[in-house]
Amino acid sequence: MIGAGSGGYAAARTARDLGAAVALVDHGPLGGLCILRGCMPSKTLIASGDLLHEIRKAGELAVRAGEPELDFRKLAERKRTLVRGWADYRIAGIETFPVFAGAARFESPTTLWVGDEVLYAPRFIVATGSSVAPAAVPGLTEAGFIDSDAALDLEAPPKSLIVLGGGYVGSELGQFFHRAGVPVTIVLRSKHLLSGEDHDVGTGLTEYFREEGIRVETGAQVHRVSVRDGMKVVHYVKAGEEHEIAAHEIFYALGRIPNVDGLGLEKAGVEYHEITGIAVDDTLRTTNPDVYAVGDVTGQYLLVHVAIQQGEIAGRNAATGARERADYRLSKTHTVFTDPQVAVVGETERELQAAGVDYLSASYPFNDHGKAVALGRTQGFVKMMAAPQDGRILGAAILGPDASDLIEPLIVAMAYGATVTDYARIPHLHPTLVEILTYPAEEIAERLRTTPTLAVAK
Repeated sequence: MIGAGSGGYAAARTARDLGAAVALVDHGPLGGLCILRGCMPSKTLIASGDLLHEIRKAGELAVRAGEPELDFRKLAERKRTLVRGWADYRIAGIETFPVFAGAARFESPTTLWVGDEVLYAPRFIVATGSSVAPAAVPGLTEAGFIDSDAALDLEAPPKSLIVLGGGYVGSELGQFFHRAGVPVTIVLRSKHLLSGEDHDVGTGLTEYFREEGIRVETGAQVHRVSVRDGMKVVHYVKAGEEHEIAAHEIFYALGRIPNVDGLGLEKAGVEYHEITGIAVDDTLRTTNPDVYAVGDVTGQYLLVHVAIQQGEIAGRNAATGARERADYRLSKTHTVFTDPQVAVVGETERELQAAGVDYLSASYPFNDHGKAVALGRTQGFVKMMAAPQDGRILGAAILGPDASDLIEPLIVAMAYGATVTDYARIPHLHPTLVEILTYPAEEIAERLRTTPTLAVAK
């Protein structure tokens, strides 16, 4: 097992449980991206930012509260303590295996160098993860910048910040720094934040960011960075015109690349690409059937729960010679921890349209939902797509409060092949936020029942 992050650790445990002799190779530090530099530290920071925002909005719920203050140094200390605890727990599990510390390099399909040691095995699983993509903007390296790793380790907030990129990392941490009192500008090429999501989701989130006071420069093509009077200046073109904006710091949030460099994959007969990662089939086999790859290094879905699913499947296949296949229909479910949050399950409207799949859709806004109004959390909407032939739920999206939790019952319903009629008939606790999902289900079910020949929404 090359890599002891979420995917590699899941593969190792699974294979060992099936009787395989397993060793882990990792260059360290142990713990994995999610714990050390990803999910857990970022959500710790975001929790404090969200609380600051709620306190500032307390007057809307008739609560008098003064302007809250963030003790950034104490927050950094809390984050370190929590990460250390999570990492220690994971390391204790990792160390139940033989662990070889160092960089791995294939010398043949069955031979792996780790430092000065040589390991032999009939099968390998590569789970080396990903790293922050290198800076690709002229002048950025010379001006200096922070990436997501550095942003999570700051001991004090920057005085002002430009975020390059409007994906989930730039959006989540950009909003956090804004709520921590930092003037923030997010600069991105696309028309809205989260360019891969449906346009109503991305456009809605962009509007909410702007309402909150975050400057979002969309349709901006960055062409260079300079330094002037001690400030870092981003030069960009928008609508054919030259623009610039200055800040004390730049946060480079333009993606990740798979960790394939130096692995010697050619000597193992494994095909890969420096940007898209290691090519695998749906059994997680690479072009060498005795070498598997899982997690971010495959470049498929950079999600921890997908890495775990892939690791478990690869572990079973490698240990037993089985041909179990991964099904990403539901596991590609994802969430973005902005406020409001974003959560998506199944197919998006863009995916359905691109595939030429007929579907029906319906949506419902939180500002017309009783519990959301009572809570003062009315931003966003829920949306559901279903097959016009039988009402089977094809996908759903939520832009709104607690979307990461609200999406769960839809995952379960879709796992059992539920239709919109099935979902509408399920008893839902009242008054709750989650019952809002019944409204688009009921609307589509009603259309199916009363209109035999439907004009399919596209």
